[in-house]
Amino acid sequence: MKKAFLLLLFTQAVFAQQNPRYLFEDLYFADPSIHVFNNKIYIYPSHDIDTEVKDPTNGGHYNMKDYHVLSMDNIQQEKAKDLGAVLRLKDIPWADKQLWAPDIAENNGKYYFYFPAKDKEGNFKIGVATSNTPEGPFKAEKNPIKGSYSIDPAVLKDNDKYYIYFGGLKGGQLEKYRNNKSLSEAKEPNDQENTLSPKIALLNKDMLEFAEEPKDIQILDENGKPLKAGDHERRFFEGVWIHTYNNQYYLSYSTGDTHKLVYAIGHSPYGPFTFQGEILSPVVGWTTHHSIVEINKKWYLFYHDSKPSGGKNHLRSIKVREFQYDQKGHIQPMNGQD
Repeated sequence: MKKAFLLLLFTQAVFAQQNPRYLFEDLYFADPSIHVFNNKIYIYPSHDIDTEVKDPTNGGHYNMKDYHVLSMDNIQQEKAKDLGAVLRLKDIPWADKQLWAPDIAENNGKYYFYFPAKDKEGNFKIGVATSNTPEGPFKAEKNPIKGSYSIDPAVLKDNDKYYIYFGGLKGGQLEKYRNNKSLSEAKEPNDQENTLSPKIALLNKDMLEFAEEPKDIQILDENGKPLKAGDHERRFFEGVWIHTYNNQYYLSYSTGDTHKLVYAIGHSPYGPFTFQGEILSPVVGWTTHHSIVEINKKWYLFYHDSKPSGGKNHLRSIKVREFQYDQKGHIQPMNGQD
């Protein structure tokens, strides 16, 4: 009887690790960026709030006003701990509203927090805030990164260089730009034209500015052709993330209006990347902005959905689940409704 009971406990523990679970259900956080610093797991999300903005056009109801840091001592910890607000809208000199999905990087013991916000003219820019600890608080630079635009920064450290990826359509304003220049009229390509791409730029050694003009990242189909704007099942929309596995670069992102999380593989931080397939089918709620991280030789997907809020798109909750690669390095697809 005792052996059977212990086996049941072990089976339940394994099942809990392999299946999705919420890290919070009473506080609403989304767009989780996950990093391990000093043997501790840190989560850098956006912070969803009930908002006075009722018009959902271009994401206006995602009216976040601060950033929190969450932490976990280990991946088995059932719930994350909220360490509180570490950067507030009112303390960012150039920002006017909408603190959307951030990311962070560590360099020589200093922590660089990258975040998008709309400036006083209503244009999204990417800012930087710094701290001497991963817990914050963070102090924002007086101005956004020169030449930055759009949303969803994600940073990759590769061979002692740091690259920043960014971009998002619709509310993310990516269609307002071509060749890093703003257009007089925002317009997406037609369905037969190449889709708009996420951007990449090498960061300066001080981590505060671009070291180069942002470049387009090509995402190719199985025939080596760029994805088309009308290919809503595969084209890039927002929520870019980058990680490495078996010496290859995995670019993952949301398809937006088809609500999928997908990925492509390349051999360089700059790409090109060849489309591979789906990671996560549609969840309850809008997008599946996410991060992918290796912890103790296992791989985890962190993402969000709107189940705990009853399906309210602007009140989302963070989830985590373990996933597997197959022998060819493909990510085994997962069901977003779990």
